Amino acid sequence: PEVMRGINAFALGAQSVNPGVQVRVVWTKTWYDPAKEKEAAKSLLDVGADVIAQHQDSPAPQEAAQERGVYSIGYNSDMSSFAPKSHLVAPIWNWGPFYKEVVEQVRAGSWKSQSTWHGLEKGIVDLSPMSSMVPKDAQEKVLKTKTAISSGKFLVFTGPIKDQSGKVRIDKGVVPPDKELLGMNWFVQGVVGTTE
Repeated sequence: PEVMRGINAFALGAQSVNPGVQVRVVWTKTWYDPAKEKEAAKSLLDVGADVIAQHQDSPAPQEAAQERGVYSIGYNSDMSSFAPKSHLVAPIWNWGPFYKEVVEQVRAGSWKSQSTWHGLEKGIVDLSPMSSMVPKDAQEKVLKTKTAISSGKFLVFTGPIKDQSGKVRIDKGVVPPDKELLGMNWFVQGVVGTTE
């Protein structure tokens, strides 16, 4: 569900600027296997992908994109040094502030086991610097949306959202509860691929 949610969020973001975009999924079932992840990226490039994105930690998909002269979007860290002629941006994760908060709570004797949903607002999630290949107007739109997400004014999974078959899964204006998001086992309309 975590990866499906990430793919769905990416697809919804891409569709916000290009409603007809398709997001194709190739599963590697890895977090860090550069050879396998590069081959998966090449398989997408072989069928005409013009942007490679990923949900893994190695820069190999970025490198495959650069070798073929297409754009790429990294994951988990700034991967621009691995594919400077291809890399547009990447979501980055910085668990440091969260770990610091937990350690301080443990020291104070106030820590309790709980689910935590920190993100942009706490600096756990951010974006790498955007490449100069990203047009200024697109950069401005991204930063405006980032601010809206961080402030809670924009929630990515606000309906209406349809699944691959066209069935409405999240009704208009509805924001699903965490339980539904944590169990997301379906792809949004516009994603090509299976959930396995």
